[in-house]
Amino acid sequence: MYKNHMSYKKYWSKFVNRETITYTFAGIMTTIVNFIFYYILCNILEVENLMANTIAWLAAVSFAYIVNALWVFQSEKEDILKECIKITKFFGARILSFLVEQMGMFLFVDKLKCNNLVVKALLMVVVIVLNYLFSKIYIFRKQDKCAD
Repeated sequence: MYKNHMSYKKYWSKFVNRETITYTFAGIMTTIVNFIFYYILCNILEVENLMANTIAWLAAVSFAYIVNALWVFQSEKEDILKECIKITKFFGARILSFLVEQMGMFLFVDKLKCNNLVVKALLMVVVIVLNYLFSKIYIFRKQDKCAD
């Protein structure tokens, strides 16, 4: 019984830690930025669905890079070339998740006529998970100090 409790605590601490909690909070803030931009553009200014989604995405990704680099992954400042590579990787990974979202918006909103805000909210969950994996594994991965 005690052994199972310890393995549960070890498993729990691997997935519930400072990084995952701050990423979740940053993801919620980024989602709010995205959703507010999308809502204003699409529902108030009557910008076309996919264009509104694109502009909202650009605003949210710019916000997300700053929050993820400084707060979530506590990325060390690097020389300008390495920083540009990191930003390029970040936006490249976000483009992949954006394409997933755009395809979902096109299919469910434009073709199947589902409610745009419900679809947007559901797709954001998928995007948050994809973006965390890209950031953790590919963009802000901690380099092995022994390898230097």
